[in-house]
Amino acid sequence: MASSDPNKRPRPGPWPPAPESAAMPPTTWAKKTGFRPKFSGETNASDSGQIGIQQQSTRRRESDPNLDLEAGRVRTRQEKVNGETTGEKDKPPVRKRRDSDGGSGGGVAKSTNGQAVGTTATAEPAAAATTAAAAQQPARRVSRNEEVVDVLPQIVDDDGFMSRHSHMKYELRDTPGLVPIGLYGFQHYLSILGSLILIPLVIVPAMGGNYEDTSNVVSTVLLMSGVTTLLHTSFGSRLPLIQGPSFVYLAPALAIINSPEFLALKGNKFKHIMKELQGALIISSAFQAILGYSGLMSVLLRLINPVVVAPTVAAVGLSFYSYGFPQIGTCLEIGAVEILLVIFFSLYLRKISVLGHRVFLIYAVPLGLAITWAVAFLLTAVGVYSYKGCDVNAPVSHIISDHCRENIPKMKHCRVDALHALGSAPWFRFPYPLQWGMPVFHWKMALVMCVVSIISSVDSVGSYHASSLLVASRPPTPGVLSRGIGLEGLCCLLAGLWGTGTGSATLTENVHTIAVTKMGSRRAIELGACVLIVLSLIGKVGGFIASIPDVIVAGLLCFMWTMLTALGLSNLRYSEAGSSRNIIIVGLSLFLSLSIPAYFQQYGITPKSNLQVPSYFQPYVVASHGPIRTNFGGLNYILNTLLSLHMVIAFLVAVILDNTVPGSRQERGVYVWSDPETAKREPAVAKDYGLPFRVGKLFRWVKWVGL
Repeated sequence: MASSDPNKRPRPGPWPPAPESAAMPPTTWAKKTGFRPKFSGETNASDSGQIGIQQQSTRRRESDPNLDLEAGRVRTRQEKVNGETTGEKDKPPVRKRRDSDGGSGGGVAKSTNGQAVGTTATAEPAAAATTAAAAQQPARRVSRNEEVVDVLPQIVDDDGFMSRHSHMKYELRDTPGLVPIGLYGFQHYLSILGSLILIPLVIVPAMGGNYEDTSNVVSTVLLMSGVTTLLHTSFGSRLPLIQGPSFVYLAPALAIINSPEFLALKGNKFKHIMKELQGALIISSAFQAILGYSGLMSVLLRLINPVVVAPTVAAVGLSFYSYGFPQIGTCLEIGAVEILLVIFFSLYLRKISVLGHRVFLIYAVPLGLAITWAVAFLLTAVGVYSYKGCDVNAPVSHIISDHCRENIPKMKHCRVDALHALGSAPWFRFPYPLQWGMPVFHWKMALVMCVVSIISSVDSVGSYHASSLLVASRPPTPGVLSRGIGLEGLCCLLAGLWGTGTGSATLTENVHTIAVTKMGSRRAIELGACVLIVLSLIGKVGGFIASIPDVIVAGLLCFMWTMLTALGLSNLRYSEAGSSRNIIIVGLSLFLSLSIPAYFQQYGITPKSNLQVPSYFQPYVVASHGPIRTNFGGLNYILNTLLSLHMVIAFLVAVILDNTVPGSRQERGVYVWSDPETAKREPAVAKDYGLPFRVGKLFRWVKWVGL
């Protein structure tokens, strides 16, 4: 008869070797990033890309030698009492040996294929066994790391329910059919319409372009957005992210447009400045492509985490405050109404569903645009903004009447001259490369764009990460990350050759659109990109968009920049947002990103200064009067321009502080991407991120651009 004394019980074993099983991903993405939130759960990636969440009834220690992090499972050593396995129902609790203390316990049994499963029936006896063991051992304080079990960050929808993939209607590789894909893809692009069309409506008039020039640039932007999106979903990160004109490139583009050497230009000022922008974008895009395809981006990311990404992206939105409401104030009766409509739709009516769709939340921006444009069109048609003897197209120097001088600004900003814009646009026009002429290359402008391309890459990496939590089986590997950034460089090169005026990058607002529309299918994004290409060939579409008044553009931009700021700050949820360390770093980064550029922008300007640009563009003429004045004019231009850009200051301050101030990995929210060797053995990862047409086989020898 076997002794019942647990101290004299013989050691069980030897055990036969465990059967080989399919490789599992690391226990959780949270484990790989160092997060330890106070939830109990475990995630595993299945072949279909779904993430199953298995509730665990016991707590594990990180130092447990039986915890196999890379295989994503627990190698349990089951103890036996009198030949019976402990942890089963109706078995008396026994004292655990010291070497198995803190193990997986009886709440998690091991199935035949090596996957950990949990049952309710075994949870209570396991808890009783743990309690009995704890009562016989000396009490000790459990550290924070031992209290919790890692869990993949969850998504909380508007109804307050915690979900992972279940809230998505279509995930990354879903192809439900042409009609659903077309419907959801259309609403996806329509909801992000503001990000696609608003930048040309700002920079083209600033370059001295007319309605025809604006229409042509809008058509070019639509074409490039469609082409680059198809390239990115096929050969880039393969995530359902739309490529288009990025707000990150807007501030440096305005700085180049308002350079001192361009202020006195006469004649066709638009084409000359556009060729300068093309040259700067071509060089910076080549730099970004090298940064990605060489693997240097993976090295750079060792210095970057959510505490750096959050203030950097937020500063992009905050930097345009001088353009927002001051421009709306030129026609308050339209601009203020538009902002109120968008707020009302997106917040107060966001939960109202029509045919199962939250129409007001999804289409808040297009609805606000349509209503205010219709009101402005009617007011223009009935003559509200027509003043006798005043010509809106007349030069300011030719205006003699005080009556006209007072009302001309309202006519410029409030009128909807749709007939003129549509009349100047052809029915069919194919945007072609170098349509504005041969690009002009200046090294000082190219260096400014190269620095901005680094910040654009950091912004895109945050979008890759956030979207993968919604639609993919796992976060992208370092190779997928480098591949995506490299392809974005090539896409930006195409934008420079065709002449969109700004660089092409992943639209950060797209992540919010995926969560709202619940559309994560790659096929829907690709179908929508094809529609954009078709629309770009219809010249009247660009002409219609060019007729949107300036005040409506400013109203929509106020909302889009607000979203960009909020999405940037939302990256803090991957770190300890309540940490005093992080609070101080983010606060200093944001404040200095507004204060230091203000010093550069206001330096040398006196009340009697007569600048040749509108007041809302004065922050971008700092190159002519900045405080840095060395004997090298090019160096003065680069430093004064870069240090006047809010996002550059936020990035530099956050990177320096976050990498010099001590902090734990969990506190910092350090990005540690998926192990490439483990990911290669996962069918779901290969299907999510693998290149089509067996192109991936060509890159097997290049580890930093593969899986």
